[in-house]
Amino acid sequence: MEEFSANHAGSVAFLGGGSLGAPCLQELARRGWIDVVVSQPDRPAGRGRVNTPTVISALALESGLNLIRTDNANDLEVCSQCARAKVIVVISFGQKLSPELLAGRVAINLHPSDLPKWRGAAPIQRAMMAGEERITACAMEVAPRMDAGAIFAKQVFEVGAMETAGELHDRIARESVDMMLHTIERALQGALVGEAQIESNATRAMKLSKSEAFVDFAQSARMVRCRIHGLAPWPGCDAEIAGEPIRLLRVKEVSMPSVDLGGQAPKLCAVPGDIVRGGLVSCGEGAIEIVQVQPVGGRAMAWSDFCRGRSIEMGQRITSSPRKVQE
Repeated sequence: MEEFSANHAGSVAFLGGGSLGAPCLQELARRGWIDVVVSQPDRPAGRGRVNTPTVISALALESGLNLIRTDNANDLEVCSQCARAKVIVVISFGQKLSPELLAGRVAINLHPSDLPKWRGAAPIQRAMMAGEERITACAMEVAPRMDAGAIFAKQVFEVGAMETAGELHDRIARESVDMMLHTIERALQGALVGEAQIESNATRAMKLSKSEAFVDFAQSARMVRCRIHGLAPWPGCDAEIAGEPIRLLRVKEVSMPSVDLGGQAPKLCAVPGDIVRGGLVSCGEGAIEIVQVQPVGGRAMAWSDFCRGRSIEMGQRITSSPRKVQE
């Protein structure tokens, strides 16, 4: 982690709720740059439905920061509390900010996509599900239209072959901190320059739905892998084998010509979804090897552990299809 100027004490108001912004807030707090933190109120969570603070609220309390918990960041009291800050940082906050709150200062957002592509609620997941192997995080200006502000800085992340959307989300949160701090410092120095987005290139990253928790094995092995990993951890990818529902968590892409069928006829590979051997599943092109699954009501486990005590044989089929669900 690089060192930065210590002359910005109390210069930043941080607005956030989700874990994407936690590492950035932690570093800002360590440097003493935070004046106030704004997050959502505590919500019931867990099996006991106990009121639980957001990740950002919990971190602010732990760090002894000035914390406001509100459903309306545009409230006059909140605006007054934020008035001292020279820069507002907004990460995974989920509230539209008023011109009054933003007036007279720079507001910087971290968005994990190569804007203007994938504007919206689920940029990492949508990009991975579309087969993208690189994800770009942007430090951008908060604008009246969603994710449409000028771009201040970009950082590219290679998607690991076994990496899930949740894991990539957490890696971007950690590894984008320097980019965000450099951007914030330039803003505090009055030296921040942004590049306007090209509106004609804009695409949407719609919020994920439970009804999307499936995969089509008729697609190529690469796209099957990308979808399964893009759906993890939520809503996940549901499937069924031998009448038992499971969730596919992690898979490997396999080239069919390299698959050793152990002397068995390769014709079983012709139907997408057929188990070729072990954890190998035929796809429209190539195959995947199932690495990790989760039985309903159970823990995540290796495919080999799942198969113990179960009769999983070559030629059986794994099915996965859209289901009507209540969101």
